[in-house]
Amino acid sequence: MNKKLLTMAVAAAMVAPGAAMAEAVLYGKLNVSLDYANVENVILPVYETQLDGDGNPVFVKVAPGEDFKGWGMSSSGYIPGEARASRIGVKGSEDLGNGLKAIYQVEFGVNLNDTNGDVDSNADSITYRNTFIGLTGGWGTFLAGRHDTPMKISTGKLDLFADTMADYNGTVGFRDLRADNTIAYISPSFSGFQFAGAIVPSGGSTALNNGLNLNEDSIAGAYSLAGIYSNGPFYASLAYESLGKEHFNNEFESVNLRDCPYVTDLGGASLSECGLAADDATAWRVGLGLLDWNGFSLTGVYEARDHEPGSGPYERLEVFNDSNFNAYIPGGPKKVDLWQIQAAYAFGNSQVKAMYGQADYESDLFLGSSLIELGGGQAFRDYTYDQQNNNIETWAIGFDHNLSKRTKAYALYTAVTSDAKDSIAGSEWDGFSVGMMHSF
Repeated sequence: MNKKLLTMAVAAAMVAPGAAMAEAVLYGKLNVSLDYANVENVILPVYETQLDGDGNPVFVKVAPGEDFKGWGMSSSGYIPGEARASRIGVKGSEDLGNGLKAIYQVEFGVNLNDTNGDVDSNADSITYRNTFIGLTGGWGTFLAGRHDTPMKISTGKLDLFADTMADYNGTVGFRDLRADNTIAYISPSFSGFQFAGAIVPSGGSTALNNGLNLNEDSIAGAYSLAGIYSNGPFYASLAYESLGKEHFNNEFESVNLRDCPYVTDLGGASLSECGLAADDATAWRVGLGLLDWNGFSLTGVYEARDHEPGSGPYERLEVFNDSNFNAYIPGGPKKVDLWQIQAAYAFGNSQVKAMYGQADYESDLFLGSSLIELGGGQAFRDYTYDQQNNNIETWAIGFDHNLSKRTKAYALYTAVTSDAKDSIAGSEWDGFSVGMMHSF
């Protein structure tokens, strides 16, 4: 009898958590691919500055770059493109009455293959994806936690190659963000129209692993807004995003380097560092789509970004004597324009698709300097400070086959060409990918 009671007690204990979590839903997506890629200059060529016959400085390649050509899985090692995002999560709600519900979601990114360069470690990290708590009702949805920005949400449906080697983030270079410390609102649909807005009160935290910054104190140091129209096959969106300049400055830069007082003596010349981001990084994006109209889909996305993180003046060279000489060495691109079109046709359980896109990165380029005599001291002469455009062109073709409503197999080929292949490692590549996705 005691054994029977014990058995019943254990069974009740095992059932009770399930009953308590009756509103919880377990869901996920598993995505893996086998890839072949040809990636140019994973080790960059080496250049030296030499003088030509007229005494002008020129760059001469003294060592070639090294390419990667080989097999891999799901954006591991040198395999390019976006990661083949897999995830698992739990979400649910609680009815609070009067049409109001509490909602929650905890979602983790999981990897089915190596992502840290060690194929026998089994130590790839589990990451957080959209994880939040909030309220929803007839007035819309309010949430707080970690979430995709409205700009990212605004064109997610328009990428027909999402989560593959040809994903538009890893080819064209659209900037989709998932922000920590997010407070977001998503309106209900009004005849197909919706609005979404999010702010990021970061409490002194910064982006790009820059640590803390006491001047990053705004309730909206970064914010994102989007308007979306979705009605039948017709889709359109317009989004704007601003990432505050203090979001990219570490505390030392923000507090101490405003007037570039940090000086290194160079023997008559000095190096004054100015690591400040000078302006807010802004972006706007427009998307248009005709989705699954008698099996046919056509999408287009355009994005423009200004004052990219890292695009401000990062160093200033000065001579403190009778004459002053300044040279500015900027960081990343100042302005970026990107666009892409995609098309697909579905028949039966299969679909053929294609995409083409371009990106133009406008940068101030510093390639070298030489020492000159100036006012009795030495200074660096900036002789290759100029504007440069890095143009990227990309295309892809693909075939999808739905094995069921939840399982899809696919194959694709994609290529990216870049003007900066000799200065940005691995920026020009092409590859073939076969994979499978399963949702549950």
